[in-house]
Amino acid sequence: MTVSSQRRWFARGAIAAVLTAVVVLLVFAGGRSLVMIIIGSAAVVVIAAAAYLFLARRGVVRWAAAAVGVAALLAVPVVFIAAGLLWVAVLATVLLLLGTAAGGMALTPERTPAMSPRAVAPALQPFLVMNPRSGSGKVERFDLVRAATALGAEVHQLVPGDDVRVLAEDAVQRGADLLGVAGGDGTQALVAEVAAAHDLPFLVIPAGTRNHFALDLGLDRVDPARSLAGLSDGLEIRVDLGDVGGRTFVNTVSFGAYAEIVQEPSYRDDKAGTALGLLPDLLAGQRGVGEVHVGDSTLEHPQAVLVSNGPYATHELSGPGRRTRLDGGQLGVVAITVASTRDAVGLLRRMHRRGLSVLSATEVVVDADGPTMPVGVDGEALQFATPVRCTLRPGALRVRVPRERPGVPAPRPALDWAELLRLARPGSPSGASLDSADVGLTPPAGPG
Repeated sequence: MTVSSQRRWFARGAIAAVLTAVVVLLVFAGGRSLVMIIIGSAAVVVIAAAAYLFLARRGVVRWAAAAVGVAALLAVPVVFIAAGLLWVAVLATVLLLLGTAAGGMALTPERTPAMSPRAVAPALQPFLVMNPRSGSGKVERFDLVRAATALGAEVHQLVPGDDVRVLAEDAVQRGADLLGVAGGDGTQALVAEVAAAHDLPFLVIPAGTRNHFALDLGLDRVDPARSLAGLSDGLEIRVDLGDVGGRTFVNTVSFGAYAEIVQEPSYRDDKAGTALGLLPDLLAGQRGVGEVHVGDSTLEHPQAVLVSNGPYATHELSGPGRRTRLDGGQLGVVAITVASTRDAVGLLRRMHRRGLSVLSATEVVVDADGPTMPVGVDGEALQFATPVRCTLRPGALRVRVPRERPGVPAPRPALDWAELLRLARPGSPSGASLDSADVGLTPPAGPG
């Protein structure tokens, strides 16, 4: 079965699942089906509003909101059980979820965007920094030091007090022709800054906890040792680097609620308590971000702002998915403004433009009332003088990747039921409108 045929059958499966869910409701619930939908929808609205009040208020209001939210959550199955319709609701929900998943697979482009890799000669004098504490000890667990040394790399294992930028600069002065890091994204960014300054290739070894940069480079995060193949049999791609106040970032810069919370000394030992203590003031706009200038657009007092090195491909509030490419020459911006329970409910499906802003630009300026503001740079809590300027250096970093790697999957677009119906029709033109030729993607320029 061809990929186009698979997409057509996924489209048909999505439509069939949704129609079956409707039939289940009508046949087994009859006239009560509308009541079920109203009850379920009302419960979702109540839970969302209660969650907002729980986070935005203190004292009696907070705990009353928690009680209401829990009551709404428990009331739905109780009502359906009393009416003998719980199994109908569960079955209809499962069918809708299956339909949504199949629809997303049907609409996913057949080809992924490529970041134009090119073949390169092996590194002769590579220098790698490895953090033995990252990722709960991945450096030791995957025997990365021995494997890298066997490939001719000089390896330095970090100890408390080390300055990774100084280590990288010293290696360059001694003739290193490649710099690399086995560690978290924060350490990656510091060494990447040195590599870009000297126009040297940079090797990413995903030995941290989340490894977002490695994920969006298409590297294997399960087995970080596979990235070492880039030393001897690698490809090179040019990617952008972000800059915030003179400091390099490879993933994201956060402002507002998250940046404020992680600055607190108590956050390390009591994350939940610290967040609950600060969120009422942050959501009320008493602390945090003032204006955010994104190109020609201005956002007023958002509670949270995320600036990324390349826009994230996402269509849901559940959060950024991943970046399909890192060489687009644009910063991505996601800002959340929740000033009321109405905004909180609207964010469930992006019903209000005020609540969620998704933009892109080459420069972002974030201001606040005070002379300094907290900023999270690739997960590290820092302070910057205001206003804070984020810019991009297109193609500044030469990244060395192994020839064989999982790769970056195609972005999954938002559900378009009209397009699904078109794809599902017999004799439809194979979903060509969603292939790379029509969505501005380019086919891979070489292996990997």
